[in-house]
Amino acid sequence: MSIGMNILRRIDVKGIELLPTNLSTEILDTYSVAENLRLGLYGTSDGIPDTQRLVLLDLDPATAKLVIPILGPFLSAFAFLFILRMVMSWYPNLPVGKFPYVLAYAPTEPFLIPTRKLIPPLGGVDVTPVVWFGLISFLNEILVGPQGLLVLLSQQV
Repeated sequence: MSIGMNILRRIDVKGIELLPTNLSTEILDTYSVAENLRLGLYGTSDGIPDTQRLVLLDLDPATAKLVIPILGPFLSAFAFLFILRMVMSWYPNLPVGKFPYVLAYAPTEPFLIPTRKLIPPLGGVDVTPVVWFGLISFLNEILVGPQGLLVLLSQQV
């Protein structure tokens, strides 16, 4: 290991109190500092890799079973609203502030405004509803699809 990498991996913690002890003169590497900052919360999930802990946030199967029937229809409804916004974008003179157009306009516009700043219209066509429809469809499939993370988690024993 080079000297530069060794310097980057070590942190001087002079005067910082971690847990009950004062580590005023020790030099610790980043892994030791991270272990001290875990605050001693070593539970039943110690055998689970950190990456899986981050992805699933320690959800248990019962919680996943409760979330699926709520999250699935919510994501599907938003996907449908973005499909409506795609069709509405074909008719730029629609009165979007009036019923029934406001039902699709109001919930989707807060997502589309910042996205339009990143992705300007291409040839006069607003593609941001297509982008959001793709993102929501992807999330729907990854989380609550037939092989989704929450579905697989809910099937664990």
